[in-house]
Amino acid sequence: MLKNILFLLCLCLLFTNNVYSQNIEVFSFTEEELKTLKVKKIKKLTEYQIGSNANGNFLRAKAEGQASGLGKEIKINLDKTPFINITWKVENNLNGINEKSKKGHDFAARVFVVKKTGITALSNRAINYVFSSNEDIGENWNSPYTKNSIDYVLSTTKINDNEWITVKSNVKNDFKNLHNLDVNEIDGVAILTDTDNSKMKAVSYYQNIYFSSE
Repeated sequence: MLKNILFLLCLCLLFTNNVYSQNIEVFSFTEEELKTLKVKKIKKLTEYQIGSNANGNFLRAKAEGQASGLGKEIKINLDKTPFINITWKVENNLNGINEKSKKGHDFAARVFVVKKTGITALSNRAINYVFSSNEDIGENWNSPYTKNSIDYVLSTTKINDNEWITVKSNVKNDFKNLHNLDVNEIDGVAILTDTDNSKMKAVSYYQNIYFSSE
């Protein structure tokens, strides 16, 4: 009897661990999904293509004076899975521009997380996790276009140029530290590779974007 109870307790513990360590996938990067993603065009369409490698599917982005993003509305409970995980690579970077200015506000790779805080899109708050070509990891600043969006450097080509890198950040803590907002849930995630301001050429790759408990 005691052995049976211990066995059941072990099973419950394993099940609980699996529940709390469950990852929430944001993008599957398939041709079918690509057709369903919302496209936000700023200036001409960035070229997005599906590819694959040993680690699964990825999204290849190419922009040359172009700027359009791909996004989806998705509810993420930040109390359970506060960490965003991103695997990405920048093949062709944007070295030499001032990413903090309107004229140079381009990134070879970036992932937005969005929290709806009003009835219009302009009232939303966003954190723009970027793969910078010029700034250092940990640097952050208000977007030159709106104070409601903050650029936050998670990777830089000064260290990882043309190589895959996986990064992680606590989104719940980031909203508190950067926006002074207590956020329990976000409402959307988007990808954007753009060079509409600098007119330069960027090529980047996105893979394995998901939320986790730790």
